[in-house]
Amino acid sequence: MGGRVPNLARTLILALCVSVTVAGCGRFSNPFSGSGSSGSAEAANRPPAMPVKRQSKLFDLFANNSDPNTTVEVNKYLWNAALDVLNFMPVQSADPFSGIIVMGYGTPPGGRTAYRATVFIRDPALEARSINVALATRAGPASAETVRAVEDAIMTRARQLRMRDLKL
Repeated sequence: MGGRVPNLARTLILALCVSVTVAGCGRFSNPFSGSGSSGSAEAANRPPAMPVKRQSKLFDLFANNSDPNTTVEVNKYLWNAALDVLNFMPVQSADPFSGIIVMGYGTPPGGRTAYRATVFIRDPALEARSINVALATRAGPASAETVRAVEDAIMTRARQLRMRDLKL
């Protein structure tokens, strides 16, 4: 009977090692198959599975988990006022997430010079520091007085739009 005990111990240790190995494989899911382990040599060449996203809980509703890189921080009154004031220029591109409006060449009513503009709304506040306008003519940059007049016109229109919304 002395010879059977080491064989029995060896068998139990081997079974325990196999159990631990198989149980360890079940922790990771294989994204290419429906089961937790693949069982084929081809699975060894596949990329590892991505980590599982944590499930949300009730208290996550009250936490401020917003990503500042994806939230929109553009003042809607400045945005609409810029489009209203510069409506004589064609819109080439507009990105409400970054607050940039690029306008093509257009001649203002009663004017002779064609302008193009780039408007940058960088803050959600309705303040003069929130907007930056770059104007150019076909001959080069527009004068500082013209740029200032356009910025002032946009700010005035934005305030008018805000007052109209408050009266509703």
